[in-house]
Amino acid sequence: MKSTRMFAVVALAAAVAVSSPGVAREAMKSKEQAVAVAPQYDTTHVYVAPEDVDKFVSSFLATFGGKSTKQVVATVTPTPSSTTSQLLQTPVGTVSLFGFKTPIPYPFGAERNGYLVADMDEAIKAARAAGADVIVSTFPDPIGRDAVVQWPGGVNLQLYWHTTKPDYAPFERIPENRVYVSPDRAAAFTRSFLAFSRGKVVSDDAKAPGVEIGRPDLTYRRIRIESPFGKMVVLVTDGHLPYPYGRETTGYEVADLAATLGKAKDAGATVLVESYTSSSRSAAFVMFPGGYVAEIHSLGPKSASRADAK
Repeated sequence: MKSTRMFAVVALAAAVAVSSPGVAREAMKSKEQAVAVAPQYDTTHVYVAPEDVDKFVSSFLATFGGKSTKQVVATVTPTPSSTTSQLLQTPVGTVSLFGFKTPIPYPFGAERNGYLVADMDEAIKAARAAGADVIVSTFPDPIGRDAVVQWPGGVNLQLYWHTTKPDYAPFERIPENRVYVSPDRAAAFTRSFLAFSRGKVVSDDAKAPGVEIGRPDLTYRRIRIESPFGKMVVLVTDGHLPYPYGRETTGYEVADLAATLGKAKDAGATVLVESYTSSSRSAAFVMFPGGYVAEIHSLGPKSASRADAK
């Protein structure tokens, strides 16, 4: 297994070198300095109006189970602001929930999620070397340090470092970060994120069923990535997307989709796209109180057996 992993690292570095020798040198130089911690420390950022915070918490936890940390009021941006903040921890994904009491400083609210890193300075160095822009420089928050980076294709992501190392239980099922990019930037995004995350492409389907993006009349390219940060699916489209496709940032895997959708409806959520099956997986889109849209899916026997083997 060790030799296979080493071969993968060398192969990745060689591939990156073809297009960017500088990126390759930096990747090889820091190959032992992985910045990821684990998937359970990666959170989806959800912003709702203060009056919707409690309703969202109740609905989300009733749907997926789990618990919330104590709600606090804090400044989580480098410039003055005030928001309620809490962490919703479920067996299938974690949400960092914000209910801003003041206007939200730019560019906050546009970042899709947050990745906990082992060393903020190394993470920023690695992100830059991989081709990301640091659009919000490192700043202190009440429990550590943060920064916001932007990947090719305009994908914003927040990086965190905690003063006191957290200790969270692993997910029962790892959620997927759902990223929509154009054909013009798909290669650059994928190359940059793989170099940063030390991830790998587990599938690249140039003719994935269009029903997955609300366009059953066509096909599209779907790239699945796995890394120490967790799972990601890159949806390469022309941007001709019916609502709500593209509004969701996270896909939550559950054991029983029908049962989960029933819980969501009972808890005040709205099913925007009814359950459909594609590529051995059933999926639906749900909107929770406050406007947060999520994809929820369950794997069929073929997909489940493939996931268990990894």
